Amino acid sequence: MSIPKNYRWRKFVDQVMRGSTVVATGCAVIPLIAIIGYVLTLGGSALSTQFFTDVYQPPNMAQAAADGSTPAFDPNDPFAGIGVPDDGTAPADGTALESDVYAGGPVGGVLHGIIGTLIITGMGLLFALPIGIFAGIYLSEYRNERYATIVRFCCDVLSGSPSIVAGVVIYILVVIQSQQFSAIAGSLALMILMVPIVTRTTEEMLKLVPESMREAARGLGAPTWYSTFTVIIPAALPGIVTGVMLAFARGAGETAPLILTVLGSNVISTNLFAPMASLPLVAYRYTESPYPGENTLAWGAAFVLMMLVLVMNILVRVATRRRAGASR
Repeated sequence: MSIPKNYRWRKFVDQVMRGSTVVATGCAVIPLIAIIGYVLTLGGSALSTQFFTDVYQPPNMAQAAADGSTPAFDPNDPFAGIGVPDDGTAPADGTALESDVYAGGPVGGVLHGIIGTLIITGMGLLFALPIGIFAGIYLSEYRNERYATIVRFCCDVLSGSPSIVAGVVIYILVVIQSQQFSAIAGSLALMILMVPIVTRTTEEMLKLVPESMREAARGLGAPTWYSTFTVIIPAALPGIVTGVMLAFARGAGETAPLILTVLGSNVISTNLFAPMASLPLVAYRYTESPYPGENTLAWGAAFVLMMLVLVMNILVRVATRRRAGASR
């Protein structure tokens, strides 16, 4: 068997292209690993049992509670005392050095942010599910109708719009009208961001269902709505769940809409019509704090939020791969 004249050249090109794909993959993965490592390095010291089981504590009060002592200055005023010596002893006038007020490791936790994130994002997902799924059914089963193209175009535009736009819309329509920041307002803002993801995912998954299943249902005399809910949707359910998980991950990581609608809180709250904490807001507020301990908590909250989104995306990949393997 003779070797082609251009074999060496083809082999060289093949090796170059394979090397290019490896380099491109590294360029895509290395930033993610670097970001996760950097966030973990800055916020790793905040990850503890207290971090996940405690709520916000003012730095001075928390430090006093930790060593069992009573602060010599007003615990509600972090700048009340300037002048405590570096050896930790307080002078007679009850003042404290500014360096000591700002010093100290992370105190308190972000349990209120974790609970708030689950509530706000979960409510937004509940609002988005019926709208997104029914819109996806319409786009898939009635794709040739005139309005299907308009709905599809609107979903594409909405999915690409900045998240701050959703926050501004809900701020004007809900927050200003009710004169109240609330978890419901934040859920509605996240709903706007989730609907196009659920809609397009549902549409694409329903399109993957074989046409023979629809024809079999029609042959048995089932109307379109009945066959859609009893045959088509169950067949595409794993893919629809994948879209739901992606929508949850998108909503859990949003900050801008929540700043305008939820405002935030330092306590655990389950009142949907009042301000509520969330992990993105905790990270945002603690980053602005002058206390290094709260800055560390902000990085810890950012790491937890990043891991939440990463795990959700990994679960989506696993579910998609299993579905693809089962369909073969």
